[in-house]
Amino acid sequence: MERKLKIAIIHPDLGIGGAERLIVDAAVELVSHGHDVHIFTAHHDKNRCFEETVSGAFPVTVYGSFLPRHVFYRLHALCAYLRCIFVALCVLFLWPSFDVVLADQVSVVIPLLKLKKSMKVVFYCHFPDLLLAHHTTVLRRLYRKPIDFIEEITTGMADIILVNSKFTASTFASTFKRLHARGIQPAVLYPAVNVDQFHKPHSYKLNFLSINRFERKKNIELAVSAFARLHTLEEHGLQSQQLNEATLIIAGKSCFAFFLGYVTKAFLLLMSLQNGFCTWDATCLNGNTTTLLIKCLLVIFLSGGYDGRLRENVEYLDELRHLAAREGVSSQISFITSCSTAERNKLLSQCLCVIYTPKDEHFGIVPLEAMAAHKPVIACNSGGPVETVKDGETGFLCDPNPEDFSLAMAKVIQDPQMASRMGGEARKHVAESFSTKIFGQHLNQYLISITSSKED
Repeated sequence: MERKLKIAIIHPDLGIGGAERLIVDAAVELVSHGHDVHIFTAHHDKNRCFEETVSGAFPVTVYGSFLPRHVFYRLHALCAYLRCIFVALCVLFLWPSFDVVLADQVSVVIPLLKLKKSMKVVFYCHFPDLLLAHHTTVLRRLYRKPIDFIEEITTGMADIILVNSKFTASTFASTFKRLHARGIQPAVLYPAVNVDQFHKPHSYKLNFLSINRFERKKNIELAVSAFARLHTLEEHGLQSQQLNEATLIIAGKSCFAFFLGYVTKAFLLLMSLQNGFCTWDATCLNGNTTTLLIKCLLVIFLSGGYDGRLRENVEYLDELRHLAAREGVSSQISFITSCSTAERNKLLSQCLCVIYTPKDEHFGIVPLEAMAAHKPVIACNSGGPVETVKDGETGFLCDPNPEDFSLAMAKVIQDPQMASRMGGEARKHVAESFSTKIFGQHLNQYLISITSSKED
């Protein structure tokens, strides 16, 4: 019988994102294995978090929320270090010893936690932070130099290092050369998705769905530009017959809905918020006879984490809206700043395909969620999606440009049945390789292994 462990998890900011989803999944799965789990963080907004963190399945304790996240929008890394150090010190001096501490993102807490020799420390490296930081000026390079050095030294102090993909593992080796020379190699533990929350959809709408945080590194403008290019493909006759057939012949709709001015646009927006989709109707008339009615539900839903505290979120959302306006597709794009899990699942159920635009993404949880929801994924042919999306089977891997993405989007429009078949294969693929159950089993094995070595 497995030993029941006391496990602490330290995470900088327990909001909504891929890293937070992994931490929550880890807590849920470890509890299911009979362990006592406690999450410690510097920020936890109960109105903007994953439901599991407020359900009572495991306790969440906040320390240091009064500490700043930045100083006049600068020194983010230093502030993150200070906030996490404060959390670690509180865990050390205010709580009895834990068997294992799982930390992620900020490695500076590891030497502090190692002061209690009875505790084992597991560090989950989503991606080397020094590669995420900007080193654009001499001043920034001087500022980052000690932080980058501390990151490498402290990361190597963990009892075991886990990473989220083979891509991250190779990046870890090439970035932390000192650790690699010492033979320190991370183990790959893929993040996971709860497949049981997604049910097979019985119908869909011809819309595309993009789910991401509103951050520039997520490259969401690629989805907007690729969507706009679909109309260019049609205008130039590229696969126009198939495109028309995929969106064709639904009569009875108002043929002037797109042109009725601000009142109609407001109505369409209200309908998009209520029903989860917008419609665009185009009618071509030949004398008094309607010769063509094309119903295009080619609506990109841009939904994801949006935090008004973060200047980048605010600025980037505004940039995307201006881009949609310049491309002439703003009336066909809905921006949903934040959505609950239930709302996200509904959007996934209704869409034809999911567009995932980050380039060189370390892993990417959204493709897994999409495939678990029986939907194919169009993603960049780099980073984590290369390890999760089977090109041509569960989706398409494309060069990160509007041309390639729009051609892949056209394929699923031309053949929705193919998209449905790919969605079925996608669900099977995720259930077999990326379920939370598989993730929990592997994580539990790592923790039992290092605590057993402590006893030996």
